Amino acid sequence: MKILITGGTTFVSRFTAEYFVKKGDDVTVLNRGSREQVRGVTLINCDRTALGDRLRGAHFDLILDITAYTEEHVKTLIESGVSFDDYILVSSSAVYPETNPQPFTEEQHCGKNSVWGVYGENKLKAEQYLQSAVPAAYILRPPYFYGIYENLYREAFVFDCAMQSRPFYLPKNGEMKLQFFNVLDFCRFAEVLLEKRPKERIFNVGNRDIVTVREWVELCYAAAGKKPELICVDADIEQRDYFCFYNYEYILDVSRQYELMPSAVSLEQGLREEFDWYRDNPDSVYYKKPYMDYIDNRLS
Repeated sequence: MKILITGGTTFVSRFTAEYFVKKGDDVTVLNRGSREQVRGVTLINCDRTALGDRLRGAHFDLILDITAYTEEHVKTLIESGVSFDDYILVSSSAVYPETNPQPFTEEQHCGKNSVWGVYGENKLKAEQYLQSAVPAAYILRPPYFYGIYENLYREAFVFDCAMQSRPFYLPKNGEMKLQFFNVLDFCRFAEVLLEKRPKERIFNVGNRDIVTVREWVELCYAAAGKKPELICVDADIEQRDYFCFYNYEYILDVSRQYELMPSAVSLEQGLREEFDWYRDNPDSVYYKKPYMDYIDNRLS
């Protein structure tokens, strides 16, 4: 295939570009050239909101829009003069109001989520514009992505604690639930959509297995060959000062995904692979939030 990927240098978009290059596809990436490019891609070096004529007359079998956060991002690309056969947009589970019944399903009402705020509102506007402009496009709503090339201080924070043999401080009783989606499964599911052409256009995506914070931390430590000493933190202490997720529990119904793609990378396997990569690439996280400083100065 001839594929256009927005981004291509960071986490999900980088992994995706590399995945399709390795499969022998002709991959073009659209980014500002500020970071190292995946070997084998063709670079369109510009801001996606200032495309000019760079895409006019170009044709792609598939556009994988991974870095669209606003309606403007999608609109600028659609109106650039580019043509394409298929379009897959990475949206977010943040489009579901937290007041919706859980697990969230694709048919539910979408709107403002007070936890995610303007991020979720902008993702929803991007979805709505794409649906009006390209009714046949596919829209994916993931929970938390994880895997190789992760650039946020989430798993890496727990890995660092494990490698330093530190105790781990859990919010409340550690029973808050989390749901994840591996970057490899994202690539696989994009291929499944193109192969099976389902009539549904919006898909929640993610692992069917839900884990508690406690279980997730234990799996992260196990990936590093360690077993954590767990300490529960009083509920009145701001969670984001010492922990890498908001105090927000939600679950997506991913039945549609599993009907098309019955298997997924297990969280245990995915975390082992991410740890092995992170151990050799500790500078992959651009900004490591000072959770440990807060723990050492305020909680220990």
